[in-house]
Amino acid sequence: MSESPSTKFIALVTIVAAPFALGAFMLAWSPAQQFSNTDPARDGYVAPRSVSELIDKTQASTVTVICEPSKKGYGQGTGWAIELANGVEEEFPTTLITNHHVIEDCIGVDGSVTVALLFEDPVKAQIVKWDKENDLAVLATDLDIPPLALSEYEPWPGYWTMALGSADGYQGSVAFGTVLNATTNELLLTNNISKGNSGGPVVDNEGNVVGVVTFLAKDQQYNVAMSLNAFCAKILPCEEDYYWERD
Repeated sequence: MSESPSTKFIALVTIVAAPFALGAFMLAWSPAQQFSNTDPARDGYVAPRSVSELIDKTQASTVTVICEPSKKGYGQGTGWAIELANGVEEEFPTTLITNHHVIEDCIGVDGSVTVALLFEDPVKAQIVKWDKENDLAVLATDLDIPPLALSEYEPWPGYWTMALGSADGYQGSVAFGTVLNATTNELLLTNNISKGNSGGPVVDNEGNVVGVVTFLAKDQQYNVAMSLNAFCAKILPCEEDYYWERD
């Protein structure tokens, strides 16, 4: 039985129309799929697709750091896990980063530093090394927590950032902002920072660390974090003088 001219015409229209329909579907699907991603496809200037997932991920790798050199008082800050050899892995396999000024009074005082996950009891930690000039320190603990990744890209003014830590003693505090500007080793941030945030991670919109909360700039509308470039002085084994390539 042979096809009629009208049937052949319908078949031809179907064959010709199919690629156009597929193309229209792909054009409509691609932006929707990108929006559903939990990261902003390496666009550092926009907020993450899922803020809640970013907070949970960062919080799981962040601790409160307590320095209590005597019974007369104590200091408190924040720390975060990093993939870095610490030399005492058999007893304390997890490496943490914090500020030097957070643990300064506890250097040389055994058993005076503890760390705690969100709403959990403190456990013992050990001071491994420090860099007073760049206000950085390395701790080690037996807590089993995942390390945060380090950003491959140097942040520019306008980049979205999140700071997480124990602001004024309130564990799990979150502050959103942007990079206002940067020097070689410092990031100027619009994130709201308080005492207790010191040593906490500053992450980009993909959850990668770009710096460490360091100090509040008095009488200015920004705060300061040490960037990953500062780690190359004593903390990280960098190939060059800076963590990020510079022209």
